[in-house]
Amino acid sequence: MLVRSFQLSDYSSITQLLENVLSEECYEETMSAFAKQLSWDSELVLVAVEQERVAGVIIGTIDNNNGYYYRIAVEGEFQRKGIGKAMIEAMKTRFTQRKVRKILISVDTHNEMVLPVYESVGYRAEHFTRTTHQLSIVNG
Repeated sequence: MLVRSFQLSDYSSITQLLENVLSEECYEETMSAFAKQLSWDSELVLVAVEQERVAGVIIGTIDNNNGYYYRIAVEGEFQRKGIGKAMIEAMKTRFTQRKVRKILISVDTHNEMVLPVYESVGYRAEHFTRTTHQLSIVNG
């Protein structure tokens, strides 16, 4: 498995993956944030490739010198194989390289179920920032 930066050729595969994995409401919110993040800093969109296929995506952003994990999604057949953890670690490396002050996980109703994945790599409740609406992806 390889975790790498987003490439334009990944767009349709990622769109399909997000549509497969996310609820309709979450998909719409995520696609909007995904487009914004790509226009500002595509280096904070990472893709996991397994068997020459896009298996997962993680979208991060930086706001006020804080790094945020915004959304993570792994295609069903590739779930529970360490891909999510690998993408979280790769994004953490990106945040560290950018010298962010703090790394947080944006928590909304759509990603409550993936919090155990973040916890499994060492994040705790103090790293979770709860939002009642979509986290604004901003040019940080």
